[in-house]
Amino acid sequence: MRIHVNGEEHDLATATLSELLSLLDYEGDWLATAVNGDLVHAEDRCDFRLKDSDRIEILSPMQGG
Repeated sequence: MRIHVNGEEHDLATATLSELLSLLDYEGDWLATAVNGDLVHAEDRCDFRLKDSDRIEILSPMQGG
């Protein structure tokens, strides 16, 4: 399945948003995730099914000032 993650195209075999995060080594409930512009809460990621051509944004807080 071809999906876009943070603007980069990937060809991955993953079914859920949770699996994608694990595959790409993103960990923690403090991440913010959106699929096709819609926020997906941490508790919904295990059940959120990905589809071909989805656009996923993964955001993490930054430190600094």
